[in-house]
Amino acid sequence: MAPAILPSPLPLCVCLLLACGCAQAGKLLVVPMDGSHWFTMQSVLEKLSHRGHEVVVVMPEVSWQLGRSLNFTVKTYSTSYTLEDLDQSFKHFADAQWKTREQSMFSLSVGTAKRFFDITFSRCRSMFSDKKLVHDLRKSSFEAVFLDPFDVCGLVVAKYFALPSVVFSRVAFCHSLEEGAQCPSPLSFVPLLLSGLSDAMTFKDRLWNHYSYLDEILFCPLFFKKAIEVASEILETPVTTYDLFSQVSVWLLRTDFVLDFPRPVMPNMVFIGGINCHPGKPLPQEFEAYINASGEHGIVVFSLGSMVSEIPEKKAMEIAEALGRIPQTVLWRYTGTRPSNLAKNTILVKWLPQNDLLGHPKTRAFITHSGSHGIYEGICNGVPMVMMPLFGDQMDNAKRMETRGAGVTLNVLEMTADDFANALKTVINDKSYKENIMRLSSLHKDRPIEPLDLAVFWVEYVMRHKGAPHLRPAAHDLTWYQYHSLDVIGFLLAIVMAVVFIVFKCFAYACRKCLGKKEQGRVKKSHKSKAH
Repeated sequence: MAPAILPSPLPLCVCLLLACGCAQAGKLLVVPMDGSHWFTMQSVLEKLSHRGHEVVVVMPEVSWQLGRSLNFTVKTYSTSYTLEDLDQSFKHFADAQWKTREQSMFSLSVGTAKRFFDITFSRCRSMFSDKKLVHDLRKSSFEAVFLDPFDVCGLVVAKYFALPSVVFSRVAFCHSLEEGAQCPSPLSFVPLLLSGLSDAMTFKDRLWNHYSYLDEILFCPLFFKKAIEVASEILETPVTTYDLFSQVSVWLLRTDFVLDFPRPVMPNMVFIGGINCHPGKPLPQEFEAYINASGEHGIVVFSLGSMVSEIPEKKAMEIAEALGRIPQTVLWRYTGTRPSNLAKNTILVKWLPQNDLLGHPKTRAFITHSGSHGIYEGICNGVPMVMMPLFGDQMDNAKRMETRGAGVTLNVLEMTADDFANALKTVINDKSYKENIMRLSSLHKDRPIEPLDLAVFWVEYVMRHKGAPHLRPAAHDLTWYQYHSLDVIGFLLAIVMAVVFIVFKCFAYACRKCLGKKEQGRVKKSHKSKAH
């Protein structure tokens, strides 16, 4: 009898894997944030789509970076603002950061950022004004919402449709992460967002950290006022920021403890720092030519991110002067007016392959605004940095890298050409900066799973299990005084005070008895002496 012919094992395994993937495929609703936030979220969505999930992205018609993809189902809604409104509101805020720093909740609530945040928070009203869109989303059977919490709308969508949510973010304003996850955050060693502090605080630093916390308590309600008004209008019931952030199933945080300082975390907080890093690709011929022409000195990569296109003329000229004092070739991504004093070693480009250039062995330094994407590309490729933070979490990112000896931070309000040139020469010529950033790079890459795969796993996890209620701490069910055990402390204090009171009364009673007997004795003695 002839043996049965078995199928080739490789095609069989592939078929089984595909069948498994299709069986577990689900439907994911996505509410993204515009700008640089979209870049890394898009990479997660592409992988989820590749794994067979149906990804539906809801986005405004007016945006900077949000766009259509062949792999996603895209649903758009009209907005009450134009692209020109969006550009002008952000430019007004960004330009102001070169003159005065807005690094407090008060300044963000009433300063030049207010118009931009008002536009950002208005998107949700525009989305829910599209009744057909809301009706179509309601009819769809989504397993979860994948969202960026920056504009709060994703949280409103999750609550409106009663869906489990996965947050994708670097940070959250106003202690929202700590309150939403009920995560302890001791002010003695956990620096607040926008504080620009390290975890090793002096007494003065701790005072400032507490002041920053007070600033949040007082002005965060003002900062989120429009967002909460819109949310309450949509949900048809008064809500608070806690109501929105506390419903999150899993927090995917674009950081790790190579960049951030060690601190308490909760089981539903997952760290995916460096998710935007990837192996360098071959450079375009134009950039390869620049590098080859740089000789033994190598190159410096200069970019202030995708959101900052112009620099005030005076600052641009100071920067150009400083760049001309180093022997390296500088590739500067800049779309503003060309500085009149630009040196021959400085090449202006409208776009550059940042990660690929940083991965080149002839790259000596990275001049960055300290956005989290650029910081992690610098860490992954082991390039020391000169940091020029402007707004948001950039000051905090810069402080973390400076504390670890991997870069030098410049104050854009006060820096001169000399300061800039000296900072560049320091990170290029002082070998300790290269050694420190290489150590951080080694630590960051030493991990059991890639950040992108980790992010995809947790999104699928929430989709499979309809949330993650087993990761939700019981602290959510406690009142503020129960959380801080004030009722227990009060009860114990009452017992101690009662015991002290009883002991005092007994002691006083005993003293009175003793004193009474002594008094009686003296009276009797005096009577006897009189009788004699």
